[in-house]
Amino acid sequence: MRILYISIEGNTRNFIEHLTDYAAAQHATDPSLPTITATEISEATDLTAETSPYFCFVPTYLNGGNGIDNGVKELMTNVLGEYIAYGNNARYLLGVVGSGNRNFNEQYCLTAKRYAQKFNAPFIANYELRGVPADEQRVYQAMVKRLKEVQHD
Repeated sequence: MRILYISIEGNTRNFIEHLTDYAAAQHATDPSLPTITATEISEATDLTAETSPYFCFVPTYLNGGNGIDNGVKELMTNVLGEYIAYGNNARYLLGVVGSGNRNFNEQYCLTAKRYAQKFNAPFIANYELRGVPADEQRVYQAMVKRLKEVQHD
């Protein structure tokens, strides 16, 4: 399974590293289970045409608005959205995983939910900040489930 992600403060990168290790351990136990290849998208990333399915992981950083009734201004994650919007890249997006701080209530994972809507892909899972081991298992299972769904379509 492929992941494209953006990590501003290192939380998403940290979670992806643990998730990748978890997937490798699952694959070692059951070779039919997929491993994970992850690519971090940043300002330095060239826009390229994707040719195979992927999941995206995006944290929420907002500046202004509550995202519900008075708008929203997303910060720092726009480069990932631009990458997905480039060419036909959105066509290969299997699902969106969001992270954030639950203290932000309705804004929790708002960027991921907006990406899911904008790019017509399901919002499949979430975790808070750096996540915990139970999140790794839950997110991995959600990704495997989604992968099986699209392979049967």
